Amino acid sequence: MKKIIREISFFLPAYNEEKNIEKSVKDVKSVLERISQRYEVIIIDDGSKDKTGSIADELHKKYKDKVRVVHHKPNRGYGGALKSGFEASKFEWVAFADSDGQFDYSEIIKFIEKQKATGADLVLGIRSQRADPMIRKLFTLVWSKILPRILLGLKVTDYSCGFKLIRKQVYDKVQPLIGEEKVTQIEFLTKAQRAGFKFSEIRIKHLPRVYGHQTGADIKVILKSVRDLLKLWYQLR
Repeated sequence: MKKIIREISFFLPAYNEEKNIEKSVKDVKSVLERISQRYEVIIIDDGSKDKTGSIADELHKKYKDKVRVVHHKPNRGYGGALKSGFEASKFEWVAFADSDGQFDYSEIIKFIEKQKATGADLVLGIRSQRADPMIRKLFTLVWSKILPRILLGLKVTDYSCGFKLIRKQVYDKVQPLIGEEKVTQIEFLTKAQRAGFKFSEIRIKHLPRVYGHQTGADIKVILKSVRDLLKLWYQLR
């Protein structure tokens, strides 16, 4: 297959994904080695309590500099994993996707093609027919489509989709990022929008989770995220 991108870093946030992480890494690596001249896959082991960290280390030993690992101890949440992923990434373009197997990682090709067609600095995934429980879908409706738009004017369709392609300089430009958990992406995208970076969006598949447990809709995470969002609104108003 033709190399369609010069260089790309692709990181995978992972918390207790021992049954998913190896396949996810191998799937990402397989597509990147076909489409990019230079690439790296970075596993962000976010304080996992299972064997995720040790499996990640074994993958690094096997693939050397093509697969790197960042360990968090203790857990820093999704926002912390995103920050570590961007900071560890060394190439011009940075992609990230959840490591739970709910995405078809080969669709990174669609992101790259969309970027080339539009000249966008950020290409954001939109999950088609979300394969999530109803309570999570309801939470996402309020959280993703209503609150960020009303409070901050964020004009994106599915901000919390865990599959994106972003130019590294965008991350550098929007520092500092003070938000945690789900608010990190809201802050990131709001600051990027206000800085004038160009956005594009693309519809992608969302697959059922086979193994593991989602934490994004846990009540503690929800309450903390609402509090942090209000704090962010106050700081950016």
